Amino acid sequence: MKLFDSELKVMDVLWRMGDCTAKQISDILKEETGWNMNTTYTVIKKCVTKEAILRTEPNFLCHALVTKEEIQAEETEELIGKLFDGSPDLLFASLLSSRRVSAEQIQRLKEIVEEMR
Repeated sequence: MKLFDSELKVMDVLWRMGDCTAKQISDILKEETGWNMNTTYTVIKKCVTKEAILRTEPNFLCHALVTKEEIQAEETEELIGKLFDGSPDLLFASLLSSRRVSAEQIQRLKEIVEEMR
């Protein structure tokens, strides 16, 4: 499932807050992004069409049908496939060579790799 940035904003509200009405999502996104209600409702409708959100009555209650981790995994696979020739090690090499990774983050990555063995 491919979610665009706008759809990820709506999903992020549900992942952070849990089930919300469309109005609650709209209020949150108005404050965070300046979106108006129509914009938010349009994006919610797109997420419903993609089956990322289940919207039920009463009050157009919205429930996330996909987890943040599922979307992260799909986006990571797409990124690795598009930009790193399907090679996760090239992704890691790029991250490490960019010097944006602190010593603590490198240590945590080592621990994660060790845990996976």
